[in-house]
Amino acid sequence: MGQRLLFFTTSTHLYYAKLASKKGSSPVEEKALLGRPSNNLKIGILGVPNIGKSTFFNALTNSAVPAENFPFCTIDPSEARVVVPDKRFAWLVSHFKPQKETPAYLTVIDIAGLVRGAAQGEGLGNAFLNHVRSVDALFHLCRGFEDPGVTHVDGSVDPVRDLETIHDELLLKDIDWLEKVLQEYRPAATRLGPSGTAGSVVERKKRDDFFVIEKLLDWVANQGKDIRTGDWTNKEIEVINQLYLLTAKPMIYLVNISEHDYLNLHKGSHQSIQRVREWVDQHHPGDLVIPFSGSFENQLSLFNDSPQDKQTVLDDASAQAGATIVSALPEIIVRGREALNLQQFFTAGSDEVRAWTIRKNTLAPQAAGVIHSDFERGFIMAEVMKMEDLEELGSEAAVRGAGKYYSKGKDYVIEDGDVIYFKFNVTSKKK
Repeated sequence: MGQRLLFFTTSTHLYYAKLASKKGSSPVEEKALLGRPSNNLKIGILGVPNIGKSTFFNALTNSAVPAENFPFCTIDPSEARVVVPDKRFAWLVSHFKPQKETPAYLTVIDIAGLVRGAAQGEGLGNAFLNHVRSVDALFHLCRGFEDPGVTHVDGSVDPVRDLETIHDELLLKDIDWLEKVLQEYRPAATRLGPSGTAGSVVERKKRDDFFVIEKLLDWVANQGKDIRTGDWTNKEIEVINQLYLLTAKPMIYLVNISEHDYLNLHKGSHQSIQRVREWVDQHHPGDLVIPFSGSFENQLSLFNDSPQDKQTVLDDASAQAGATIVSALPEIIVRGREALNLQQFFTAGSDEVRAWTIRKNTLAPQAAGVIHSDFERGFIMAEVMKMEDLEELGSEAAVRGAGKYYSKGKDYVIEDGDVIYFKFNVTSKKK
């Protein structure tokens, strides 16, 4: 069993919740999700300069982004897709032996380093913050390794100071943006008052949003809290999702430690990791903290084209450490996808096994539409097998024979890992 490299803080904080109603009671509205309603979401790598962001990006995506020892080595964001490791997909490929296999991917963006004062334009401030705005979740990377050959922009290694720098800059930018929007919407709110039906639809919308934005501004400016930590109503989430606020984005904290420290994590707590965990526990309880070693992962990535050689490197590292050592990247990729509220379903057969990406709580017709718009327009039903049933029973025929092959209609919410065959019928052209 490999050493566990991820840590939750003391309470669970979810960005979505499926609410069930009791029998005989009125239906309870399902909790809306923060973020864009899209299946093509991106996660960014964020942090101050010279902490290993580009090295991490290169190892994660098998890329060759410059990773030099000076601030702002990365200016324009780099983008790449990385395969999401999934044992279920691998099983389907092994079982069906298809002519083509298409796994799920995670799109990752390497964002240049932010410095204190970025919200006021320091460094390459506003451009970098706009790059943050363009992604949907964040890997917040901080430095936990000492290396005199790698200059830190603030002159010393302090991961908590780095966390606070980024947190403050994102918060300041959201405050600035909310103040501007509030000023724009104020005339409609003043003229129409807090209620009533006077004014145009656009004006009434601005009036209604004004009072939500006032609440959001108080949350970030007066209470100093990230938008994503609030308990918002669905109406408020609808407004938040229109604003693309930086502190509304889900975040996973990554602590970049030395190779030596990574190989010896099993021997006890690491000071930088412990400090980051304590800070996250205080400010964002429930968020995930994952330690990794950029230098170690970079070495491993050199053997991406030779799994056998990569395993040899891991075996040698395990022998050196006296414990089973595994790469942290598969866990980071999977957790990043989860932070985006993404999941996948599968279509499988001898022609192709494919993983399709959808947001959580997606209904069957909309999931069908990810494959082709005609599938959604002419949706009849979804024939569903559960992966665990297919693996246990060994074939579609056996699943059918066991009464575990289900026909689902338009109200079915797709579950992660469903194996689906869609039935549809399109008799006329779309109007």
